[in-house]
Amino acid sequence: MKVSEFNYNLPEELIAQTPIEKRDESRLMVLDRSKQTIEHKTFKDIIEYLEPGDCLVRNNTKVIPARIYGKKETGANVEFLLLNNIEGDIWESIVRPGNKLHVGTKVIFGDGLLIAEILEIMQGGTRKVKFSYEGIFNEILDKIGLMPLPPYIHEELKDNDRYQTVYAKYDGSAAAPTAGLHFTPELLKKIEEKGVKIANVTLHVGIGTFRPVKEENVENHEMHTEHFYIKQEDVEKINETKRQGKKVIAVGTTSCRVLETIANENGLVKETEGDTNIFIYPGYHFKCLDGLITNFHLPQSTLLMLVSALAGKEYILKAYHEAVREKYRFFSFGDAMFIL
Repeated sequence: MKVSEFNYNLPEELIAQTPIEKRDESRLMVLDRSKQTIEHKTFKDIIEYLEPGDCLVRNNTKVIPARIYGKKETGANVEFLLLNNIEGDIWESIVRPGNKLHVGTKVIFGDGLLIAEILEIMQGGTRKVKFSYEGIFNEILDKIGLMPLPPYIHEELKDNDRYQTVYAKYDGSAAAPTAGLHFTPELLKKIEEKGVKIANVTLHVGIGTFRPVKEENVENHEMHTEHFYIKQEDVEKINETKRQGKKVIAVGTTSCRVLETIANENGLVKETEGDTNIFIYPGYHFKCLDGLITNFHLPQSTLLMLVSALAGKEYILKAYHEAVREKYRFFSFGDAMFIL
């Protein structure tokens, strides 16, 4: 299977640069796999497609302001992007300029609020960095850090909360689980009042989610690894849904990847903490997932391959061509798709 099979033409002006004013008034394309239909709706209409007893599974990770700017002791400017917390105050980071940051180099951020020391040059050129500070690390990041917006967004974000879901809870992501950005507290309340269960997983999204597929053959691509966990109370909601023959619907590809990593052949899950590098592409047999709420993804990306595995490549590409024709907004701050 060739990567080029997952290509489509996207005019640059359709890449959303800013979030829509009201989260749940973004557009929603509904794909019914059994009927092979495509409908055009508004996101808040999604409640019409959810039935009592169904279960929405959302990722409650929280994006940290992981992009920080500092100076070496020599005064040279430096940029860090925090990727993942290895342990304690030790992080893996992308650093720029990389050729100037050797083991032992110290960097000062926020006029001394935060000091970093390079401990090790890791595989791929990232750095293992130890931070020292007084106070609470996340509070310092809130003061000095910027949201690590994707590389295709060129406009400044005026409100950091717009790159967070309204239910974001646990710090740790370098990118937002963007399918969840469309939900408002009011819409979630209406969904629960309808009898739909809401379960949570936590997967900390890494910057690898934007990494392009460089292999010609899809099967040769090596997927990045991300850390996740799911609690027993959420396991029980999901398993009850499966046993009752109702639908488990993932909010976003990150929730989908957690479910498919931990599910057994009957689609049942268990309380788990671990790492996943699951790569879902056409030919994959879904065990737990019955539906997916997602945004529109980059051409030739692993996420486009995932939705093609669920709905079929031809059907998905037809829907994407229609989305371009209808001028949907694409990517992180763009519109949504519901595959049921």
